[in-house]
Amino acid sequence: MTDGRRTGPGAAGPVLVIIPTYNEAGNLGPLVRRLRACVPDADVLIADDNSPDGTGKVADEIAARDDRVRVLHRPGKEGLGAAYLAGFRWGLERGYRVLVEMDGDGSHQPEELPRLLTALRAADVVLGSRWVPGGRVVHWPWYREALSRGGSIYSRLLLGLPVRDVTGGFRAFRSEVLDERLLADVASQGYCFQVDVAHRAVRAGHRVVEVPITFVEREHGDSKMNRAIVIEALWRVTAWGVVARFRNAAGRRHT
Repeated sequence: MTDGRRTGPGAAGPVLVIIPTYNEAGNLGPLVRRLRACVPDADVLIADDNSPDGTGKVADEIAARDDRVRVLHRPGKEGLGAAYLAGFRWGLERGYRVLVEMDGDGSHQPEELPRLLTALRAADVVLGSRWVPGGRVVHWPWYREALSRGGSIYSRLLLGLPVRDVTGGFRAFRSEVLDERLLADVASQGYCFQVDVAHRAVRAGHRVVEVPITFVEREHGDSKMNRAIVIEALWRVTAWGVVARFRNAAGRRHT
């Protein structure tokens, strides 16, 4: 699928947009149509976790009509992180130079992807951010916004990250960022995966920038956010923060 000529606006080579899905049958078709219209030179990989609502079948039907769309059928629901890791490896094995994360529920606006790809000209990682000037959320209840903002602030302060939206899932990466050193021991499965990858990218010295986006609450289906995901994120970020502070303290003692 890659031939060295297929690039998005400002991108550094062939672009693959990875869309993980679980019970997104009602959202997937319109999302892919919008995406293909906005960035027609990008390829799409739908990574479906054996959705019981038939999302995998919908994905196959889309792929049968469009040779820029492929489907990765996974055996079961293993979490957002596992789906993205599988998608990253699939794309890297096929020579894609730019890999994009995008939710399958329609919350991320495909029309904003060209701006992320353009920003990648001067960066290694571009984050679509709700919490920088110009970014916003639409149709979220106050407690969801408070949880998301609070999670980003907690992660940013504890880990010392120069990123305002640490938990967002609309991102573009240069392929060299996603090497095995970064991906090998990523264990987080829920939305904490986004914090984990951002933290690793910053620690590795990659250039990370944020572009404002509008995040729109899904119209169909149910959110995958639950208490277990929040708890996983809280304890993992806390553990990473403790380790980071210990390393910093140890480094100061040896200088």
